[in-house]
This record gives sequence, structure tokens and C-alpha cells, in this order.
Amino acid sequence: MARIRLAECMLLLVALVWGMNPPVIKLGLQHIPPLPYNVARMVVGSIVALVALGLSGRYRRPSRADIWVLLRASLFGFFVFQVCFTEGIQRTTSGNAAFMFCLLPVFVLLLNRFYGFDTINRAVVIGIACSIAGIGLIVLGAGKEVSLAGNHLLGALLILGSQVGYAYYTVFSKELLERYSTYQVTASLMVITTVLLLAVSVPDMRSVAWTDLPASAWGSVVFSAVFGLCLGNFLWIWGSGVIGTSRASIFNNLTPVFAVITAYFLLGETFGSLQAVGAIFVFSGVYFTRNRDRFLRKDAVAS
Repeated sequence: MARIRLAECMLLLVALVWGMNPPVIKLGLQHIPPLPYNVARMVVGSIVALVALGLSGRYRRPSRADIWVLLRASLFGFFVFQVCFTEGIQRTTSGNAAFMFCLLPVFVLLLNRFYGFDTINRAVVIGIACSIAGIGLIVLGAGKEVSLAGNHLLGALLILGSQVGYAYYTVFSKELLERYSTYQVTASLMVITTVLLLAVSVPDMRSVAWTDLPASAWGSVVFSAVFGLCLGNFLWIWGSGVIGTSRASIFNNLTPVFAVITAYFLLGETFGSLQAVGAIFVFSGVYFTRNRDRFLRKDAVAS
């Protein structure tokens, strides 16, 4: 039980860090185009992850079958997420993006069901529905535009694709934890994804005058790489392994709540009644999902 509580606390920390990450990324994007910025933070994050793996002393040579699992989780998961996210966020509204982001638990649930990793429980469905409704209220309360007109539709679909990719990455990274340490799984997935990103972004990378970038741009890259990517994904993979991917994925929907709260204190943005009610809905969704076992017992007694 103590390990489960710790995992939930760490996933809360991940949601907080990921909520703070967008303003930091925006600072870096003032000086670096989106794709080169993403590659730069992936390179830095991969180096940190490899150092952490070396210091842990928990490397184990992967089997041929697991190498294919790593490649699939990287290519169809983390790589798809990075590319679709980078391209989609430029083509749609922040309101559309927020709605697409909150669908991650749905895709995790469907993938778990399809591959037979997990069952669909009424409490989980209620929790997901509550969190989606809560994010909808937060978007409305913030006055963010929601539109599928023109180029916004393509952007929304790309963001949707990014969430499918992240769901795939979440589900199959947990499988690897049965045989390898969290350090090794995190480092392997990040390095493979970085190599794939570099392969498709060489021209864009050459167009950036890296030596002329200000300290604020590099600070943005380092913060996003170390905390948003390396630490965030390490704790995300570890937490998913402890409490299960369906329960872990719902914590992703706390990210907009922490983003709104951070913007209120740091940027002076509004935090109205609709956003407060939305936050309550999101936290209620987390409650239903994290207590799914209690509801499963009730269902079994009723049967």
C-alpha cells in the first residue's frame, strides 16, 4: 500500500511538472523553431537518462524479442507522440489541444482491453468521463477557442494521433518493466526516439544558429529535457508499472489543472468558478479511478 501511495504522489508530481512545462517551452520557442527545439530537448534528456542508467548499475542486455518491443514502443509510441504533438500544436487552438490531451486515458483503456492487459471497470469509465467533463469546464472557463474550421481540424487530428501514440508508449513500456529497470526502459525509449527524430529533422536542425542562442533558450531546453522529459517519463513509466496504466493515465488529466493554477500565480491569468468546478470534476475522476478495486469488490458482491 505504501508503494502505491508513493507512486500516486509521484504521478501527481509529474502532472505538476507537465503543467508548468508549456510556459517554459514557449520561452524557448521564441528563439528555436518547434521541431529543432523538440530534438534538442530529446538529445539533452537522452544524455541525462543514459547517465542515470550508468550510475544505477542496473543495465541488462535485452533479448531480441524485447528489442522489437522497445522499437515498437518508440516508433509507434513516443516518436508518433513527439512528431504529431509538435506539428499539431501549431495548427490548432489551445482549446482543441486541451480536449485532445484529456483523451489519453480512453486510448490507454482501449489498448489494454484490445491486448487483454486490463479489464474495463465501471469506476474507471466514470472517472474518465468526470475528468473529460472537468477539462471541458476548464477550457470554457479560460475562454479558449474550440474550432474545427479550416486548418484547426488537421491540428486537432494530429494532437489526437499524439495521444494514441502516448497511450501505446504507456501500455507497452509497462510490459518491459517486468524484465528491466525503469532506468533502462526510460533511457532506451528516449534514445531510440531521439535517433528517429534526428533522422527526419536534419535540415531543420542545420537552419538554427545554436551558438547564438541566448541563455533563456538553453535554459528552456534544459528544464524541459531534465524535468519534463527525463524525470517526468521516468516517474510516469515507474508509476504505471506500480498502479497500472489505466489508473496512471488519469493523472495526465490533472496537467491542465496545474497549468491553470500555475498561470494564475505566475502570469496573473484568471481562475474563475467554471475552472474551479472543472478542477473538482478532474480530481473526482482521479478518485473514482484510483479506487477502482473497491468498486470491483462491490460489483462482485452484487453479482
